[in-house]
Amino acid sequence: MTRLLKLMNGPQDLGNSNAFWTGFLVVMVWMVIYPFLFGAMEAYDAAFFLINIPLALGVSLLWGYGGVLSFGQVAFFGIAGYAYGIMAGNFYNPVFGTLLGALLALLLAGIVAAVFGYFIFYGRVKNWILPVMTLVFTLVVEKFMAQTAGYQWKVGRVLLGGYNGMTGIPSLKFGDFIIEDTAFYYMALGVAVFCFLGLRVYINSHSGVVITAIREDELRTEMLGYDIRLVQVKIFIIAALLAGLSGLLYVQWGNYINPSSMGLLQASLPVVWVAVGGRSSFIAVVICTYLLNYIGYQLAAQGNQYAFLIMGTLL
Repeated sequence: MTRLLKLMNGPQDLGNSNAFWTGFLVVMVWMVIYPFLFGAMEAYDAAFFLINIPLALGVSLLWGYGGVLSFGQVAFFGIAGYAYGIMAGNFYNPVFGTLLGALLALLLAGIVAAVFGYFIFYGRVKNWILPVMTLVFTLVVEKFMAQTAGYQWKVGRVLLGGYNGMTGIPSLKFGDFIIEDTAFYYMALGVAVFCFLGLRVYINSHSGVVITAIREDELRTEMLGYDIRLVQVKIFIIAALLAGLSGLLYVQWGNYINPSSMGLLQASLPVVWVAVGGRSSFIAVVICTYLLNYIGYQLAAQGNQYAFLIMGTLL
């Protein structure tokens, strides 16, 4: 436990003082009592701002610490979301059917990331080409899902929906208990906090030191005996799983997903959140992601069309 706390408080992220952790605890208490202060509906809206934190943290790990800029994370967001919708829609009635669907959806996102990552990293694709390749991958997945309209695109009893998207995606349930409203808020909060603290431990471990060494000098790190391609594939998979977690949360928040969630605009947003917050600081990324999602949501709710213009200006 002492070693775990030491790693969590390591030097590779901002916030290592007693004042920081006191502030962190105060914020956590505020977030926990938030539904009691403002009601279930407000908490459900607030959960939307937490959904994208794992996705942004994955981009921070991959780009900020690993030096690999990827526009492909929303592809894994969508893959996990669609996969969950298919599996949960077909296996809703078994007691743990939706939980199994969530695990299989994450597994699928991880496998796709492993295969894609193997070819781009062991193929020694140059860093300046990687953003283009990952963006192309995202757009290919988006275009494929967009043309799945019609009854021929049906998996079991679930229609993929084409441009209209997949509707009626069931929420996670444990027995007869369905995770929705306030329970969903706490689940989204728990996932975001767990991902943040877990990544702090990981990046301050020996593996994290190797990751940042690769970012600074790939050749020198390789000459020291490290398989840098394997390390890059690993963090690519971790980032994909984090994006998949955000995808799972998203489809349960709205019980819906469509191909535009993997489009060009959505592919660029995680990069904006991470770049504005500070790409090599998990706490800065968490704060910036929450605030920018809150601002965008509020502007959209008021019918303001300048939300994306503001995001672009910030970038």
